[in-house]
Parts: sequence; structure tokens; C-alpha cells
Amino acid sequence: MEKTQTYHDQVTIEQTQKLREVLKTLPPFTRDYFRAMEPTTSARTRISYAYDIRVFFHFLLSENPAFKDKTMDDFTVDVLDQLQAVDIEEFQEYLKVYDSAEDNRLQTNGERGLKRKMSALRSFYNYYYKREMIKTNPVLLVDMPKLHDKAIIRLDPDETAELLDYIEHAGDSLTGQKKAYYEKTRLRDLAIVTLLLGTGIRVSECVGLDVEDVDFKNDAIRVVRKGGSEMMIYFGDEVEQALLNYLEDRVAITPVAGHEHALFYSTQRKRIGIQAVENMVKKYAREITTTKKITPHKLRSTYGTTLYQETGDIYLVADVLGHKDVNTTKKHYAAMDDSRRRKAATAVKLRKA
Repeated sequence: MEKTQTYHDQVTIEQTQKLREVLKTLPPFTRDYFRAMEPTTSARTRISYAYDIRVFFHFLLSENPAFKDKTMDDFTVDVLDQLQAVDIEEFQEYLKVYDSAEDNRLQTNGERGLKRKMSALRSFYNYYYKREMIKTNPVLLVDMPKLHDKAIIRLDPDETAELLDYIEHAGDSLTGQKKAYYEKTRLRDLAIVTLLLGTGIRVSECVGLDVEDVDFKNDAIRVVRKGGSEMMIYFGDEVEQALLNYLEDRVAITPVAGHEHALFYSTQRKRIGIQAVENMVKKYAREITTTKKITPHKLRSTYGTTLYQETGDIYLVADVLGHKDVNTTKKHYAAMDDSRRRKAATAVKLRKA
């Protein structure tokens, strides 16, 4: 069957439509800012910024007495000039714990959530300030939240082997419907996890794969990276075998119309979604380790760290992972090897024998 739209095209269309809906809930003047962002950002990034900017305006309406009688549509760009640094500091404090205007649920932000929302507000202010539409930029006077380095969570080599073995043989201890479901999804799950661990691709890239993107002649897959660029990622024998085993199973599946080209199917015979893959990885990983919260992104971290340890080539790691800036890779994968840290446990003797 001939393809009419790629998965990437479909996602872009859906996200563009979603962005338009979110923009309807913001002051009309903000649309200039989001239009200006379009050439340099993805629709997903703009949606995230739109939600963050909406929180800012909800804060003004609910917490600032000067705007208690206003509505969202009443705001014009002039409102940005009416605020001072203290107002921005109050907003930053508000972000730690607040009630969502949409569903009244309590929302909290850690240091990373705070940093992201404040970065969105800084970008928002900068746009109007640079275009001389406002005279002041109080966000520049407020210190941004500091981020503390987080340890890279990844699987150790023995945990990686345990995870794959468990997925392969978990059915041995199951019965009834659970066993039937496991047998139905075993080869698919093993192929997905092996592919994530063996190539380091993002979960969004994984679910976006079409069966035509797999090239067994060259042992490679064609992925669509962030921003829409295509790249060939090469895989080894274990990934090849896992994919071949799954494809034998896949032949027997009759997909729902419009999903014929998807490489990985859900149990509903549609293209598998990101959430389904995340839930699947967490389900299996819980059986292997209780101290690490393993997600598809942690499998990517496992691959990146192992590749760096094996090659010592940070530029190769950056290229394969699709990092545009090698500094991103250095920050995440060139940290001190955990095995060296473990030596510290026995290096210092408290009592001499």
C-alpha cells in the first residue's frame, strides 16, 4: 500500500493543531511571539512554551491585585512593562506549588521545571524587548534557578543482560491470560528493548519507524531526528536477530487501516505509541532493579554511556545519539565512570588489620 503521509508528518500536523488550540487560551498579542519562533523550534517545543506562558498569565489573574478584574483577552503587550522584578520573583515562588487553572489539580515544580518555565518567560520577554515593543525587561534582573547535576541512571552490563533474559523467559512463571498476553507481545517487546539498547534511538524515533525503514542488507535503520532530519543508524547482530524474529510474527498481524507501514504494532493492531513503550519498559525493568527507575530514555543513556566507555570518542557518541551540540553529550556521558567511584568504597581503610 502506498504511503500518503509519514508518521513524522502526522505528528507535526497533530501538534500544529494542538498549538493552535492552546494559543486560543492566551492573550491575542502572544501569537506574534509564537509565529516568530516557528522557523527555529519544533511544534512540540512551542506547545510546551505556550503552556508555560499560560501559567504566567493565570498567575497574574489570580495572584496580582492589579489584574483581578481582567480576563485573558484583556491583556495587551503593555502589561509586560507594568511588571517589576519583584513580580517575576513572586511568579518564580508561585511555580513551586500552584493550582492548575484547567482542572484545579495541585501542580509542583522541581528545579528543572522551574528552570524551564522561567526560560520560557525570559524568551517571551526578550522577543518583545528586542523589537522595542516594551521598554523594560525585568526577567533579566531575576536570577534563574540553579540546576544541580543529576547522576546518570543507566543499567549496568549485568542488568542489561538480565533485562533481555527476563523479557525472553518471563512467561515461564505465568499462567492463563497473563501468559497468553505475554506470548502475544514477547517478540515485539524483545525487539523494541533490544533496538533501544543497541542503537540509543529515542522512544519517539522508535515508534515512528516504518517497516520500510529497516535495511537488513546494511544492518541499519532510517530514523527521523528532532527537527525532521533523516539519519541512518547501524545495528549489530543481536538487534538484527531480534528484529527478524519479530518480523516473522508481524506477518500474521492484520493492521488497522492507515497503520500498514508501522514497524511496531500495539495489541490493537495500530502503530504502538510512546506511552505504551514507556509502560512496557517500566513493567519489565521493575523485575530487574528496584533502586533505578528505568525508562526508554534510561536505555538510551545506557547505550550512550557504554559506547563512550568502549570507544572514548565523545564525537561519535554525539553523532549517533543525534546531539547537535557535543557539549550536551559531554555533560551527560563523559562524567566519571561509576566503576571508579566504586573503588572508593574499598580505598580507605578505617582500621588496619
